[in-house]
Amino acid sequence: MTAAAAPAVLQILPTLVAGGVERGTLEIAEALVAAGVRAFVASAGGPLVAPLEALGARHVTLPLATKSPLGIWRNAGRLAALVRAEGIGLLHARSRAPAWSALVAARRTGARFVTTYHGTYNEGFPGKRLYNSVMARGERVIAISEFIAGVVRDRHGVPTERLRVILRGVDERRFDPAEVAPGRLAALRAAWGLPEGRPIVMLPGRITRWKGQGVLVEAMARLPGDALALLVGDAGAKPGFRQELEARIAALGLSGRVRLVGHAEDMPAALLLAEVVVHASTDAEAFGRTVIEAQAMGRVVVASDLGGPRETVEDGATGFRVPPGDPAALAGAIGRVLAMPPAARAAMGAAARAAVLARCTTARMQAETLAVYRELLP
Repeated sequence: MTAAAAPAVLQILPTLVAGGVERGTLEIAEALVAAGVRAFVASAGGPLVAPLEALGARHVTLPLATKSPLGIWRNAGRLAALVRAEGIGLLHARSRAPAWSALVAARRTGARFVTTYHGTYNEGFPGKRLYNSVMARGERVIAISEFIAGVVRDRHGVPTERLRVILRGVDERRFDPAEVAPGRLAALRAAWGLPEGRPIVMLPGRITRWKGQGVLVEAMARLPGDALALLVGDAGAKPGFRQELEARIAALGLSGRVRLVGHAEDMPAALLLAEVVVHASTDAEAFGRTVIEAQAMGRVVVASDLGGPRETVEDGATGFRVPPGDPAALAGAIGRVLAMPPAARAAMGAAARAAVLARCTTARMQAETLAVYRELLP
């Protein structure tokens, strides 16, 4: 794909704040620019606009976070005008409300239309399946895991010829144990006040009920020894569950064994501090990027046996899977990892890293996404 042979590509999403969808948008923009294609992103803006533009892509600020029918309709007109003005040949929608605007704009202009189905999307309200269905209306529908591909087929009947499975990728340039200097580990250990010699169990993820921090707290009450559990992540604008966790930790007498340490800017170093990394989600993850990030750092992962991690954690070979919401099973698996001889644990971590580098890298995700674009662009 070259700038002379292919039109520009526009990715559409609500905002550029933070999260896996936003990170994927920047990664694809980077690949487009590297391929000589003009890369556009339309959103309501956010702190990731500057990094996006530093990659050489162009951001267009539009009120795409709105879910009102009138706002969606108006955004369709704005997107259509942008497509015509810039000669954009393909629209790639990554979220539902903006996708409706993009679909209308594509039909008005003749631009090609691609969607990425990023989540399971709740269907608890009347009409929700229809609202969600826009993510299955792309000429190509990208599913971020085989699990999500099954959801798309079962709910929306998308035929195989329109469906493409592209696993999310880990940035192998950043998540590489060899690239983490000892000083980064020492700085993080000091910032968190971690004692030397105690094994670390880590659960990275936003502090929210379905991510399973509560399950890990209950598991730690069943786990003998002096392992220290770190809950790494922010509670965001809803601190109620964090307060609930803190109260439960105190009630179980775990204040010396479980800590909420907040956001970690240096996640490669954080993961390298851990003997075992936990994924304890009680709802099915569409993919679970933190799992492959931990594996890329050579860590053994204990993951809930549902959703995307079933595809990235081979039980007994690259990690362990346990029934979701089962503290006893989780405690047993963590204890099993901590009891492994260091050489055996390192070997399993190395196998996990090798599996990730073979299937789930950013470079592979970028290449496979651009290949989808080539199927549609002249």
